[in-house]
Amino acid sequence: MWAKWPLVASMLSIGAAYVAYPYATLYRLGSAIESADASTLESLVNWPAVREGIKEDVCDLAADDPTPKTGAELLPFGASFVRGIASSAIDQAVTPQALLAATTALPADKSVPHGADVHVNWAFFDSPTTFMISLRVHGQSDPIKLEMDLRHGEWRVQRVWLPAELLLPAAKT
Repeated sequence: MWAKWPLVASMLSIGAAYVAYPYATLYRLGSAIESADASTLESLVNWPAVREGIKEDVCDLAADDPTPKTGAELLPFGASFVRGIASSAIDQAVTPQALLAATTALPADKSVPHGADVHVNWAFFDSPTTFMISLRVHGQSDPIKLEMDLRHGEWRVQRVWLPAELLLPAAKT
């Protein structure tokens, strides 16, 4: 019985490290934002994948827009046009430097504390290699959701779902 203790202890240690690893990555992500560390943000976020996901969300939001539509023959052109405009704007706006600038800017509303007032609603494993996070932002009705994936031994943010109120300015550009 005593001979099996090292094996059991090793397995429990590996399991605990695996479970703690995405939480540690989330902490590093928050620390990088707090300390304005763009290089750490660059390594913790798959920026091309995040930008692509936001582009899809903006296009979906624009397609669901209840404004009157003309002929059905304009729909493919309209979707392509919106995608092109959104793509350019998102490529410029969704960068580590832009995120850091947005979180360190002084808010117009003085009742909101300086910096990003963001709290984790929940964070859990969706699958063995996918970790989901819901963030509550002061003044926002809907949360921001993040998906981190484990690839090549590292957890990285692969997808971000922003609330419609944050996407609306991008969809109307």
